[in-house]
Parts: sequence; C-alpha cells; structure tokens
Amino acid sequence: MGGAVSYDEIIYEVADGIATITLNRPARLNAFTLEMAHELIAAFDEVDADDSVRVVVVTGAGRGFCAGADLERGAGTFDKNAIGDVKGFGEIDGVPRDAGGAVALRIAACKKVVIGAFNGPAVGVGVTMSLPMDIRIASENAKFGFVFARRGILLEAASSWFLPRVVGISQAMEWVATGRVFDAAEARAGGLVSRVVPPDELIPAATAIAREVADNTSAVSVAVSRQLLWGMLGSPTPWDAHRADSGALLQLGAGKDAMEGVMAFLEKRAPAFPGRVSVDYPDGVPPFPGTP
Repeated sequence: MGGAVSYDEIIYEVADGIATITLNRPARLNAFTLEMAHELIAAFDEVDADDSVRVVVVTGAGRGFCAGADLERGAGTFDKNAIGDVKGFGEIDGVPRDAGGAVALRIAACKKVVIGAFNGPAVGVGVTMSLPMDIRIASENAKFGFVFARRGILLEAASSWFLPRVVGISQAMEWVATGRVFDAAEARAGGLVSRVVPPDELIPAATAIAREVADNTSAVSVAVSRQLLWGMLGSPTPWDAHRADSGALLQLGAGKDAMEGVMAFLEKRAPAFPGRVSVDYPDGVPPFPGTP
C-alpha cells in the first residue's frame, strides 16, 4: 500500500506496521537530487503522521543505495549560485539550507525507528544522510565513501555532527580526509553499520528487526527513547538525561501502555499496546536538538 503523496524518485509503501522507502532512480544508482530531497522529507512527514507505522526501512532500487549527488550538471553541480534552485528548504543564517542536511535533520526528528538497508554503493550524501538512521545494515555488495575532499567540497548533511558520534573522531577523520571508498567489512569494523549480510538476506534481515520492534514494543516508549538517545548525545551532563527521564517516566508510568506492559508480562501473553504517538507522546520530552 502506498502513501497519500505521489512520488517520482522514491517509492513509499506501508505494510503491517513497516514503511519502506526505496530510493528509485536505479539507472543513476539512485543519485541524489533536489526533488528526491523534497520527496524524502514528505515521506518522513507521512511516517510521523501515521500511527500505524512503527518502523521505517530505507533502501535503494537496483544495484545501488545512493551514489551521492547527481553530477549530471558537470562543473557547476555544487554551485548554488549557478543552480539557482534551492527553494523549499529555507535559509539558515541567511544562506540556503543544504538539501542533504534538510533530509538528515528530518530523519533525526522522526519518532519512529529508522533502519538503513544498504543494498549497494552509498557515497557522499548517499551515506551522510543515513547517519541519523538508528540501525544500519549492509549487503556484502555495499560500498561507502565520504568522498567530499576528492570533489573539492566538504562533508554535509550535518554529518560533521553525526559521523564522529556514530564512529568516533579518529575513524571519521580517516574516512573524510582520505575520501576513499571502502567496503562493507570495513564499514562494519569501523562501526558505520552493525551487521553485514549476503545480498539476498538484506531485506529479510531489516524486516526481522522491524518486526521485532513492531510486534513487541510500545510505539510511545520507542518514540520517547529514540528522541532521548539522539538528543542526549549533545548534552554536557547526565543531569539533563535524569531531568528528562524523570518527567517522562512520571507520565508514561501512569499511562495505559505501562499498564498493558505489566499485565501482559504477568499474564504471560503478547502485549497489545493501545498508545498512539500522535496523542500520547508525553509533554516535556526534549526533541532532537534544534527540531522546530
């Protein structure tokens, strides 16, 4: 079943609590465009508006995940003055917002679990926009590259914040400074992905993780936990976490999902959590830093 919005460069499908977003420009290895950026933001808006969606899986059509920015414009590809078409993303400090960053921060603000399933090459923005995804798994065919220094630009999509927090500063600098492309095994060793699987096992592996979340957990609990985990990466003190934990626990502990979770455990049955993120998300839980 598709979403309510019409898409040209992605495919959006929802089935049994799992939304699948497929980057869909296979002839160009799903190279990133401004239109794709707008469509990804719209798809994540759909995800958050739909209480039936518990988990998002993002993957690519064909043999690539995303080969980075579409370089079809040639030498002027990254010249925003020449492009003259960065409308729709707004400005930050008086300059046009980076489209990859607009996508990455929309993913960061999502209240559902996001799984990146890398079926093939993920280079440039193809990998940086995935950094706010919660779980990343890769096919043995996947390759990765933070190639910006080899193109005369810099890492974008807010990845100077995300990448060191995901893999550590030393590993981040090695990949960024060299700009080299590396394989899935190195991505796993460096902490960029959590597992590497044969190509035909990639989507089943992502779906199995998604099913475990959707079938066993409270949507509200997961939404709050996701925002706290990401949000607290930028906090200077555990007291910020303690403050947020205490307020959220007071509200969730008295809620219907907590009651159901306890009773399901005592009665030795699967839980049927009634809470909905759209109406039961607690007040006072800080969203991802900077989220409007």
